[in-house]
Amino acid sequence: MIKHIVFDLGGVLIDWDPRYLYRKIFDTEDEVNHFLTQICDMEWNELQDAGRNIEQGMEERIQKYPHYEKEILAYYNRWPEMLGGPVQEVVDILGLIAQNGEHNLFGITNWSHQTFPIARKYYSFLSVFQDIVISGVEKVKKPDPRIYHILLSRQQLNAIECLFIDDNIRNVRGAREVGMKAIQFISPNQLKLDLKIWNILK
Repeated sequence: MIKHIVFDLGGVLIDWDPRYLYRKIFDTEDEVNHFLTQICDMEWNELQDAGRNIEQGMEERIQKYPHYEKEILAYYNRWPEMLGGPVQEVVDILGLIAQNGEHNLFGITNWSHQTFPIARKYYSFLSVFQDIVISGVEKVKKPDPRIYHILLSRQQLNAIECLFIDDNIRNVRGAREVGMKAIQFISPNQLKLDLKIWNILK
Protein backbone atom coordinates (compact mmCIF):
# COMPACT_ATOMS: atom_id res chain seq x y z
CA MET A 1 0.00 0.00 0.00
CA ILE A 2 1.34 3.41 -0.98
CA LYS A 3 1.27 5.90 1.89
CA HIS A 4 3.90 8.40 0.74
CA ILE A 5 4.45 10.05 -2.65
CA VAL A 6 7.88 11.47 -3.37
CA PHE A 7 8.26 13.94 -6.23
CA ASP A 8 11.28 15.10 -8.14
CA LEU A 9 10.95 18.83 -8.85
CA GLY A 10 12.87 19.98 -11.94
CA GLY A 11 11.45 18.41 -15.08
CA VAL A 12 8.34 17.20 -13.27
CA LEU A 13 6.79 20.14 -11.39
CA ILE A 14 9.11 22.93 -12.49
CA ASP A 15 10.21 23.72 -16.05
CA TRP A 16 13.94 24.51 -15.85
CA ASP A 17 16.13 24.79 -18.94
CA PRO A 18 19.38 26.80 -19.34
CA ARG A 19 18.45 27.29 -22.99
CA TYR A 20 15.80 29.82 -21.96
CA LEU A 21 18.64 32.08 -20.81
CA TYR A 22 21.30 31.30 -23.41
CA ARG A 23 18.98 31.84 -26.36
CA LYS A 24 18.99 35.47 -25.22
CA ILE A 25 22.78 35.55 -25.03
CA PHE A 26 23.83 33.73 -28.21
CA ASP A 27 22.64 34.38 -31.77
CA THR A 28 22.27 30.79 -32.94
CA GLU A 29 21.10 27.47 -31.53
CA ASP A 30 24.46 25.95 -32.48
CA GLU A 31 26.21 28.45 -30.17
CA VAL A 32 23.75 27.65 -27.38
CA ASN A 33 24.31 23.92 -27.80
CA HIS A 34 28.08 24.32 -27.90
CA PHE A 35 28.12 26.34 -24.68
CA LEU A 36 25.78 23.98 -22.82
CA THR A 37 27.54 20.81 -23.95
CA GLN A 38 31.18 21.93 -24.00
CA ILE A 39 31.55 24.84 -21.53
CA CYS A 40 28.84 24.75 -18.84
CA ASP A 41 27.52 21.23 -19.38
CA MET A 42 25.20 19.17 -17.17
CA GLU A 43 28.11 17.34 -15.55
CA TRP A 44 29.49 20.69 -14.38
CA ASN A 45 26.05 21.85 -13.22
CA GLU A 46 25.63 18.66 -11.21
CA LEU A 47 28.74 19.47 -9.17
CA GLN A 48 26.88 22.51 -7.82
CA ASP A 49 23.81 20.32 -7.29
CA ALA A 50 26.04 18.05 -5.22
CA GLY A 51 27.02 20.89 -2.89
CA ARG A 52 29.86 22.81 -4.51
CA ASN A 53 29.46 26.57 -4.08
CA ILE A 54 28.38 28.27 -7.30
CA GLU A 55 31.17 30.85 -6.95
CA GLN A 56 33.74 28.05 -6.94
CA GLY A 57 32.04 26.41 -9.92
CA MET A 58 32.04 29.58 -11.99
CA GLU A 59 35.65 30.41 -11.12
CA GLU A 60 36.77 26.93 -12.20
CA ARG A 61 35.03 27.34 -15.59
CA ILE A 62 36.37 30.88 -16.10
CA GLN A 63 39.94 29.70 -15.50
CA LYS A 64 39.42 26.95 -18.08
CA TYR A 65 37.51 29.08 -20.61
CA PRO A 66 38.45 32.73 -19.92
CA HIS A 67 37.04 33.98 -23.25
CA TYR A 68 33.59 32.84 -22.06
CA GLU A 69 33.78 34.68 -18.72
CA LYS A 70 30.69 36.85 -19.29
CA GLU A 71 28.59 33.91 -20.46
CA ILE A 72 29.76 31.68 -17.58
CA LEU A 73 28.93 34.34 -14.98
CA ALA A 74 25.45 34.61 -16.46
CA TYR A 75 24.74 30.97 -15.57
CA TYR A 76 24.04 31.79 -11.94
CA ASN A 77 23.85 35.59 -11.99
CA ARG A 78 20.85 35.30 -14.34
CA TRP A 79 19.71 31.89 -13.11
CA PRO A 80 16.00 32.85 -12.67
CA GLU A 81 15.82 33.36 -16.45
CA MET A 82 16.27 29.59 -16.82
CA LEU A 83 12.93 29.01 -15.11
CA GLY A 84 10.06 28.43 -17.51
CA GLY A 85 7.41 28.35 -14.80
CA PRO A 86 5.46 25.55 -13.16
CA VAL A 87 4.34 22.49 -15.10
CA GLN A 88 0.78 23.46 -14.29
CA GLU A 89 -0.91 20.15 -15.10
CA VAL A 90 1.40 18.36 -12.69
CA VAL A 91 0.99 21.07 -10.06
CA ASP A 92 -2.77 20.50 -10.40
CA ILE A 93 -2.24 16.74 -9.85
CA LEU A 94 -0.14 17.55 -6.78
CA GLY A 95 -2.95 19.77 -5.53
CA LEU A 96 -5.50 16.97 -5.95
CA ILE A 97 -3.35 14.54 -3.98
CA ALA A 98 -2.84 17.10 -1.23
CA GLN A 99 -6.57 17.87 -1.15
CA ASN A 100 -7.47 14.19 -0.86
CA GLY A 101 -5.27 14.00 2.23
CA GLU A 102 -4.69 10.26 1.93
CA HIS A 103 -0.96 10.40 1.17
CA ASN A 104 2.03 12.21 2.64
CA LEU A 105 3.94 14.34 0.14
CA PHE A 106 7.73 14.64 -0.01
CA GLY A 107 10.36 15.81 -2.48
CA ILE A 108 13.87 14.73 -3.42
CA THR A 109 15.64 17.09 -5.80
CA ASN A 110 19.07 17.57 -7.34
CA TRP A 111 19.41 21.30 -6.79
CA SER A 112 22.05 23.77 -5.64
CA HIS A 113 21.57 24.86 -2.05
CA GLN A 114 22.19 28.44 -3.21
CA THR A 115 19.52 28.60 -5.91
CA PHE A 116 16.80 26.52 -4.25
CA PRO A 117 15.72 29.41 -1.97
CA ILE A 118 14.98 31.39 -5.16
CA ALA A 119 12.72 28.59 -6.39
CA ARG A 120 10.87 28.61 -3.07
CA LYS A 121 10.00 32.27 -3.63
CA TYR A 122 8.74 31.58 -7.14
CA TYR A 123 6.70 28.45 -6.43
CA SER A 124 4.31 28.62 -3.50
CA PHE A 125 3.05 25.08 -4.18
CA LEU A 126 6.31 23.74 -2.70
CA SER A 127 4.79 24.43 0.71
CA VAL A 128 2.54 21.34 0.37
CA PHE A 129 5.55 19.06 0.87
CA GLN A 130 6.21 17.86 4.39
CA ASP A 131 9.91 17.64 3.62
CA ILE A 132 12.15 18.23 0.60
CA VAL A 133 15.60 16.62 0.49
CA ILE A 134 17.92 18.96 -1.44
CA SER A 135 21.08 17.46 -2.87
CA GLY A 136 23.10 20.66 -2.49
CA VAL A 137 22.31 20.80 1.21
CA GLU A 138 23.04 17.12 1.80
CA LYS A 139 26.05 17.07 -0.56
CA VAL A 140 24.86 13.92 -2.27
CA LYS A 141 22.66 13.68 -5.36
CA LYS A 142 20.37 11.21 -7.07
CA PRO A 143 20.76 8.40 -7.99
CA ASP A 144 23.13 7.81 -5.05
CA PRO A 145 21.18 5.57 -2.63
CA ARG A 146 22.22 7.77 0.28
CA ILE A 147 19.91 10.62 -0.77
CA TYR A 148 16.84 8.38 -0.72
CA HIS A 149 17.88 6.98 2.64
CA ILE A 150 18.14 10.53 4.03
CA LEU A 151 14.41 11.01 3.43
CA LEU A 152 13.50 7.53 4.67
CA SER A 153 15.53 7.96 7.85
CA ARG A 154 14.59 11.56 8.56
CA GLN A 155 10.86 10.92 8.17
CA GLN A 156 10.92 7.32 9.44
CA LEU A 157 9.35 5.99 6.23
CA ASN A 158 9.13 2.41 5.02
CA ALA A 159 10.58 2.39 1.49
CA ILE A 160 8.01 -0.09 0.18
CA GLU A 161 5.22 2.35 1.13
CA CYS A 162 6.76 5.12 -1.00
CA LEU A 163 6.03 5.92 -4.65
CA PHE A 164 8.77 7.99 -6.28
CA ILE A 165 8.24 10.08 -9.45
CA ASP A 166 11.15 11.40 -11.53
CA ASP A 167 11.71 12.22 -15.20
CA ASN A 168 15.25 10.75 -15.14
CA ILE A 169 15.28 6.97 -15.48
CA ARG A 170 18.59 6.75 -13.56
CA ASN A 171 16.90 8.33 -10.54
CA VAL A 172 13.88 6.05 -10.92
CA ARG A 173 16.18 3.03 -10.86
CA GLY A 174 18.00 4.47 -7.85
CA ALA A 175 14.73 4.70 -5.93
CA ARG A 176 13.81 1.12 -6.84
CA GLU A 177 17.20 -0.09 -5.63
CA VAL A 178 16.45 1.20 -2.12
CA GLY A 179 13.05 -0.49 -2.13
CA MET A 180 10.74 2.30 -3.25
CA LYS A 181 8.09 1.88 -5.91
CA ALA A 182 8.94 4.29 -8.72
CA ILE A 183 7.63 5.56 -12.04
CA GLN A 184 9.29 7.62 -14.73
CA PHE A 185 7.52 10.87 -15.54
CA ILE A 186 6.96 11.24 -19.29
CA SER A 187 3.95 13.57 -19.48
CA PRO A 188 1.10 14.82 -17.26
CA ASN A 189 -1.37 12.48 -18.97
CA GLN A 190 0.89 9.48 -18.46
CA LEU A 191 1.33 10.47 -14.80
CA LYS A 192 -2.44 10.64 -14.30
CA LEU A 193 -2.82 7.15 -15.76
CA ASP A 194 -0.04 5.75 -13.58
CA LEU A 195 -1.50 7.32 -10.44
CA LYS A 196 -4.89 5.84 -11.27
CA ILE A 197 -3.28 2.41 -11.60
CA TRP A 198 -1.83 2.91 -8.11
CA ASN A 199 -5.29 4.03 -6.87
CA ILE A 200 -3.90 7.41 -5.88
CA LEU A 201 -6.15 9.30 -8.29
CA LYS A 202 -9.73 8.24 -8.96
